[in-house]
Amino acid sequence: MKKLMFASFIAFWAAVGTLLAMQALTPTPAAADDTEALPEFTLADIAEHDTLESCWMAIEGKVYDFTDYIPEHPTPPFVMEQWCGREATEGMRTKGYGRDHTPAAWAMMEPYLIGTLVD
Repeated sequence: MKKLMFASFIAFWAAVGTLLAMQALTPTPAAADDTEALPEFTLADIAEHDTLESCWMAIEGKVYDFTDYIPEHPTPPFVMEQWCGREATEGMRTKGYGRDHTPAAWAMMEPYLIGTLVD
């Protein structure tokens, strides 16, 4: 009985430690929205960057250049390529099968932010 209690105690604290470590390692979005200083792009501007060699996407009113990120993305490149040069909010929100990306994935986009989307 003591061994079971000890194992449960260790498992509990290991789980707590893992959750705290994950929270500490997850980037948090910037508190202030500094998009006013960013350049503005239209969907026509973004459409010019529709290849893996130059991959821009508009997501929720912001424009991102994911060209350098594509090799690091956990899926094959063709998955992201279909969203290059387009408004890609649907792709981020559904992953193509109805599941939103994680908060960590959303936070990882910030270094690739290059501008805002205008009509």
